[in-house]
Amino acid sequence: MRWVLLLTCLFASLAQALDYHLQPRQIADGVWLLEGSTDNFAADNGGNIVNVGFIETADGVVVIDTGPSRRYGEALRQSIEKTTGKTVLRVLLTHHHPDHVLGNQAFAGVPIAALPETARLLAEQGDAMAENMYRLVGDWMRGTEVVLPTEEVQEGSLKIGGRRLQLLALRGHTGADLAILDERTGVLFAGDILFYQRALTTPNSPGLGVWMADLDRLEAMPWRQIVPGHGPVTKDAAPFAQMRDYLGWLDDLLRQGAEQGAEMNELIHAPIPERFAQVNLSRYELIRSVSHLYPHYERNAMVRVDRQD
Repeated sequence: MRWVLLLTCLFASLAQALDYHLQPRQIADGVWLLEGSTDNFAADNGGNIVNVGFIETADGVVVIDTGPSRRYGEALRQSIEKTTGKTVLRVLLTHHHPDHVLGNQAFAGVPIAALPETARLLAEQGDAMAENMYRLVGDWMRGTEVVLPTEEVQEGSLKIGGRRLQLLALRGHTGADLAILDERTGVLFAGDILFYQRALTTPNSPGLGVWMADLDRLEAMPWRQIVPGHGPVTKDAAPFAQMRDYLGWLDDLLRQGAEQGAEMNELIHAPIPERFAQVNLSRYELIRSVSHLYPHYERNAMVRVDRQD
């Protein structure tokens, strides 16, 4: 009997330890935010490094991204129902990266919508990304499996439960990036087109020029408050300024390095300007961005011998 009691206490303590303790914060009329850490994936945060939101309508709730694990998604759904007293009508996925979509399992029976290319990318890369999350955050991921979107959305206006959402289809972060503007409040869920006070990630980016153009489109929206994919909420354009500054610096670093024939190892150790060095994970993400993007810059800098006079 003593061993039974000890095991019961052990399992109870483990379950309590693996609790995301989600606490939605209301940032506008009917708009709620669950703000994640700006750190990297780790066992002590369960992969909770992303900003997830939900919007209350007259008929129910629209969820924006589902988080990094089944456990997170379940906690999110419970938190939504406790906060609003309403059921979830629809989930909108901003893109296919694991921290934004691996909570999908918890929304069985709810339409899960995404851009068509997001669905394709998740089908192609989802299992590998989930396996990597298991390695990074361990038991938080127990039972998590990839669940694909059940509906497609396109750029345009979506009216749901008496609220109108403007959907914007962008490409700079992954090739398929959805931004959502709640017209009533002006809250803009920018997804990972915007990182703020946290270094951006580039594993699927089609190019920094594409990303720059997306920033122009996004900033032109009639927003009054910005929710970046990662980092604090703001009511000013500071995230846009920081993103443009960093993307411009990174583009110059990679282009000049390729023109000068620099080795990749030289660039990952390049000095980081002080204004970026203060941003969380700046060196870590520079190393990753160089590995992702530099081969393209090198190819562009090469002279093709078969086209020389």
